[in-house]
Amino acid sequence: MKILLAPAETKNEGGEEKAFCKDNFFLEELFEKREEIFNIYEKHLSSSSIEELSAWFGLKKLDDVKKYKESLINKPTMKAINRYNGVAFDALDYNKLDNETQKYIDENVILFSNLFGPIKANDKIPNYKYKQGAKLNNIAIEKFFLDNFTTQLDSYIGEEVIDLRAGHYEKFYKVKKANVLTFKFIKDGKVVSHWAKYYRGKVLQEIAKNKITSHEEFMNMQIDGLKLEEIQEKKNVKLLIMSIN
Repeated sequence: MKILLAPAETKNEGGEEKAFCKDNFFLEELFEKREEIFNIYEKHLSSSSIEELSAWFGLKKLDDVKKYKESLINKPTMKAINRYNGVAFDALDYNKLDNETQKYIDENVILFSNLFGPIKANDKIPNYKYKQGAKLNNIAIEKFFLDNFTTQLDSYIGEEVIDLRAGHYEKFYKVKKANVLTFKFIKDGKVVSHWAKYYRGKVLQEIAKNKITSHEEFMNMQIDGLKLEEIQEKKNVKLLIMSIN
């Protein structure tokens, strides 16, 4: 069983691992596809002005734009699960988990990067900037990775998956073969967004701590602060409506 997770706009700087290369990613047979987009991105950085990149990145501070305009080709990398630092990742608190729990996350969590596509939690990536939904030289990145990675992801994921992604990242990969558990978080009867990010991280943390290997095991698990209110089923997907206490 694999777990799908969205990335975060904000990222940690630095890194001690080697720069962008085939060894840094799973699905090595598709590295040329990642490299194709990477090279277009690099050319876009070098050929665009600071002002153009300011709009493309969605950044107002020109000093930040200058930092992200630098080539990634020789930049150090770190595990993807450590690179991202948004609300869900703060809730997951990966670095405070024991080694076995971290190993479970490394091997079973797949993230969806706007630049690198589907990546495992322990794939190694540099600090980059790519605004969600932005086209790259008229390439719809989501469709590019959907078209080129779906077959291999179907095989890799197997029969069951827990989908913790935000809606946008379903455009990168639509689970059609595996059975899916996904979530909607509500508080006082209303769907929440910020808290949804937080609880995606908490749900992942509990899955990892308990080394969950199937949907059945997950359904028998209790998560503090959450209560299952309803299950909606459609084809291969079970939507769990969870209320936040």
